[in-house]
Amino acid sequence: MRTKILLFAALQTIAQLSFGQKDSLQTSLSVGDSVQVLDNVVVSSTRASDKSPVAYNMVDKADIAKHNLGQDLPYLLAGTPSYVATSDAGAGVGYTGFRIRGTDAGRINVTVNGIPMNDAEEQQVFWVNMPDFSSSVDNVQVQRGVGTSTNGAGAFGASINMQTEKLNAKPYAELSSSYGSFNTNKNTVKVGSGLLYNKFAFDARLSGIHSDGYIDRASTDMKSYYFSGAYYGKKSMLKAIVFGGVEKTYHAWYGVPGDSLKTNRTYNPCGEYIDGNGNVQYYKDQTDNYDQRNYQLHFTHEMNRNWNLNAALHYTHGIGYYEEYKPDEKLSKYGLPSFVLADGTIVKRTDLIRQKWMENDFYGGVFSFNYNRRKMSASVGGAANQYRGDHYGYIKWMKYNNGTPADYEWYNNNSIKTDANLYAKINAEVLRGLTVYADVQYRFVDLQMEGLGDKLQTIDEHPVFNFFNPKAGLFYELNKNNSFYASVAVAHREPTRNNYTDAVGDEQPTAEQLTDYEAGYQFKSKRFSAGANFYFMQYKDQLILTGKISEIGEPLTTNIPDSYRTGIELTAGVKITGWLQWKGNLTLSENKIKDFTEYDIDDWDTGGTIDNYLGTTDIAYSPNITAGSLFSFTYKNWTAGLQTSYVGEQFVDNTSSNDRKLDDYCFTNLNIGYSWKLKGIKSIDFNLAVNNIFNAKYSSNGYVWYSWYEGGERMNDLRYFPQAGINVLGGITIKL
Repeated sequence: MRTKILLFAALQTIAQLSFGQKDSLQTSLSVGDSVQVLDNVVVSSTRASDKSPVAYNMVDKADIAKHNLGQDLPYLLAGTPSYVATSDAGAGVGYTGFRIRGTDAGRINVTVNGIPMNDAEEQQVFWVNMPDFSSSVDNVQVQRGVGTSTNGAGAFGASINMQTEKLNAKPYAELSSSYGSFNTNKNTVKVGSGLLYNKFAFDARLSGIHSDGYIDRASTDMKSYYFSGAYYGKKSMLKAIVFGGVEKTYHAWYGVPGDSLKTNRTYNPCGEYIDGNGNVQYYKDQTDNYDQRNYQLHFTHEMNRNWNLNAALHYTHGIGYYEEYKPDEKLSKYGLPSFVLADGTIVKRTDLIRQKWMENDFYGGVFSFNYNRRKMSASVGGAANQYRGDHYGYIKWMKYNNGTPADYEWYNNNSIKTDANLYAKINAEVLRGLTVYADVQYRFVDLQMEGLGDKLQTIDEHPVFNFFNPKAGLFYELNKNNSFYASVAVAHREPTRNNYTDAVGDEQPTAEQLTDYEAGYQFKSKRFSAGANFYFMQYKDQLILTGKISEIGEPLTTNIPDSYRTGIELTAGVKITGWLQWKGNLTLSENKIKDFTEYDIDDWDTGGTIDNYLGTTDIAYSPNITAGSLFSFTYKNWTAGLQTSYVGEQFVDNTSSNDRKLDDYCFTNLNIGYSWKLKGIKSIDFNLAVNNIFNAKYSSNGYVWYSWYEGGERMNDLRYFPQAGINVLGGITIKL
């Protein structure tokens, strides 16, 4: 109790010093429900509602907290339908990613409080730059398909919409610490002022995460922070949010070669070289290093009982590099001439150490006017953002050096991307139980790139895109238990920076188009719920993998005229007893490319290349079956969850070849929690996670590094990303 009194006193003193007031601390909400309304307005315009004809799932703060022991957010969302998570290091910490319906993360729109988070150039979200962000998230909405109009990158298969901490009315403090397998540990401190003088609130978090990784040397050191300060008026809210992260991660990008998978699952070839004595060594600074800082300023105003306004400004700065040892590199790759040593040896190659840098700024504003009545809701909104990025690379050291200066810069290029959109959407109940949904969006993209690329190619591109993305649907509530919906939506997506810089010859990428048809049924009762969602996603000019890989493991792509994804997503949940519940999901799908030709496969026998026409094939990384099951147990202060995930076999390229695929896999995680209530302390919470309890040996990702013909036989250099066997994380959280 003494600790709690001291905390309250400290917070009150801070408030008095800051605002010059000596009144007693007030923790009641005189502004009432309007505070909650204002908090929700921040994300309402970009989210699906209960009567939207959209397939989506909500993941709330409590669900996240149960699993938040150090793994990245992509692993904490893994129970949602059609979802596959993966990790380079094999333990869910560091470089992690996910796919939804087989759609890669570069096609999934991610926002935080309605602010775009996707990297403007590659359209990815690098979660390693947002360590422990889940500790500051209040809830997440995962939309599948095109979904509703949102800000930022095109939603080309799914959207993830995160809302940060809402108002905590009373002062609080939390201290969390966890530790487990692979020396994985997370330490988090959170404090909040509560509502001071019915007007002000402050929240802060500091976090540190470390993991050695399951894969050899795949270590990660990450630090992050979060701070928010808000003013709550009777009808207005002004909220400033600052968050960021710093990471240092050893490379595990190359995967494990197929011939090592059975004998040495944790082998990591990154940083490997042969020293002067012929011994295998690993470069200790083969690391990725990045610092990202995010700033948001939100203003929300309730104009009257039906209308409200939300506007926000944002700025993100990022700078970092990755360093690597490159053995036996051609001097010509770096614009350097060959030379002759004193003994007459002609040097055309050398070992070297290089750094590739990027520095960028992303800034802009978003807004929405929102209208709500009992039978109708509508939003008009938009955004304007600009990205400026610089890319440059240095040679730090050379084994054979003919006078090349220190920090020799072999490439330098930059890009400017302007992205703006306007949208209008409406949900209106036109007949009893029948709601009509309409949504239109216009999006403008201007991309300028110039300079010298890392392959010494001249970069001079200035594509401009104008996209019109209409959406429409119906939602019919037959009665309180049964509802139906159907929708059609169009989305467009511009090529990424790599699509341009890695383009071969005169082949230039074009924009992609997706038409998404969805139809579903939902049943809900007090003890049982079930749902079925059918989708058909028709692509035009989809950018797909050619089978080739860039030097850092990036898959190369090309446009294809005709492809599709179709499937059915089944969900169910049942309250078995007062203390035991079950929910599950199953996705059955087909993901096809029509008239696919694989180009430029080397033929070592003839010295030429071979093109293969393969007809209709499967889209890479698109399992036909995914499934999930969760048994939840709650009794007094105890909780437990038994979560099982199944992912069917998937091909790592678009040839549908059984020689280039990942086997299906199934794993089960067990989570146990206990909350200990003490006088003067809110709780002391204990959590234990036993992941992959049956020690399944599986790989969640992979690729073909190189493929060729020799002696008339197709040869493949397959690389895999094996995931950890049984592993344990345990944590304690003290809440004051």
